[in-house]
Amino acid sequence: MKTVTQLLQRSKFAFISWSVIAAFGTYFCMYAFRKPFTAGTYSGYSLWGIEYKSILIIAQVFGYMLSKFIGIKVISELKPARRKLLIIGLIVFSEIALLLFGLTDPSYNYIFLFMNGLPLGMVWGVVFSYLEGRRFTEMLAMGLSISLIVSSGILKTVYFVVHGWFGFISEFWMPAVIGLLFLPLFLFFVWMLSAIPAPDEKDILLRAERTPMTNEDKRAVLRKFGPGILCFVIIYVMLACMRDFRDNFSVEIWNEIGAVFDKTVFSRTELVTGLVVLVAVGCLSLIKTNLRGFMGVQLLIAVGVILAAASTFLFQQHLISPFWWMQLIGVGLFLAYIPMQIALFERMIALFRIRANAGFFVYLCDSIGYLGSVFLLLYKEFFMKDLSWAKVLMKFSYLLTGVCLLFLLLAIIFFGRKSIKEHRI
Repeated sequence: MKTVTQLLQRSKFAFISWSVIAAFGTYFCMYAFRKPFTAGTYSGYSLWGIEYKSILIIAQVFGYMLSKFIGIKVISELKPARRKLLIIGLIVFSEIALLLFGLTDPSYNYIFLFMNGLPLGMVWGVVFSYLEGRRFTEMLAMGLSISLIVSSGILKTVYFVVHGWFGFISEFWMPAVIGLLFLPLFLFFVWMLSAIPAPDEKDILLRAERTPMTNEDKRAVLRKFGPGILCFVIIYVMLACMRDFRDNFSVEIWNEIGAVFDKTVFSRTELVTGLVVLVAVGCLSLIKTNLRGFMGVQLLIAVGVILAAASTFLFQQHLISPFWWMQLIGVGLFLAYIPMQIALFERMIALFRIRANAGFFVYLCDSIGYLGSVFLLLYKEFFMKDLSWAKVLMKFSYLLTGVCLLFLLLAIIFFGRKSIKEHRI
């Protein structure tokens, strides 16, 4: 490993390529333990008058949400020497939970999907901790970004292919089987991550040093930037809710809108989305000054949420096909969501020289975001039971755009004043 690390220190091209592949592969494999179960329909099962699949999704999201709250402390205080052991332990724990999910009676096996989600929410923070605080962070994180976009769709296709090969495997055992198939690959990509060298002096000069945070560091950041951070949290929550809803019920939505589709449609739409976002995030990495980079991220968020509402309107007016609606709403969502995850707080820390790490801010947003996802699922089940999944997505896209643009404007005003006050313009 030492030889590899030395090579990466000498060659910028090798360093960027290695880091992108390592981040993409690790997070893609994580999704193999989290998402394939959503490709099942679990028809004929229900609990407490709620569709069984909704129960499973809520159970896992509850675990994932709790993981994000835990991650606010664990990820923000994580020391580099503990990363490798932590990320492997998280994945092994989640696979054991999937095995117990398959073994247990459907009346209460949802408990093990809660256990499955409990460790997985911290994986993103561990992976990003290898990449942040560098002058190429946006470029390095492109692998992580693309993985987040395409993984779920590709793994749904993998689910259908594997289930077609081994039809005797039930929907309850398929998640554990797919997890086991991807475990060796996951371990390989973790090894790749662990070979990435630490940020150098130029990285620290341009992007600020990223250190484990103390409780006082967290309080100081929230005192100084609280109103602006609150605006970003609200925007992130809206995006996370809609992204998660579209992803979890994509099979049902495709069926409802009457589109003719096959098992590859989930991969095709997300691959196109990934390419668009890849170009957009790549352009962000070309912006050298942190103030312009910070404002550029906020512009991308605005473009993304406007596209989400515009595509919904065009679909309702029968001006675009069901395929293009699902494609464009996905592009819009991820154009806003991905830059928030990998670039917004990265640039904010560098611009204001904050003693913090991006994991703290992202996990603060994520924890509340997944709480919102659970609320949306429960609200749909109890108060919008007769409304289709597709119509919920349509209504939410308009709400998303209005709320996000309002709070984005407030955030721009707040941080603009901060920049002027600190003589950074």
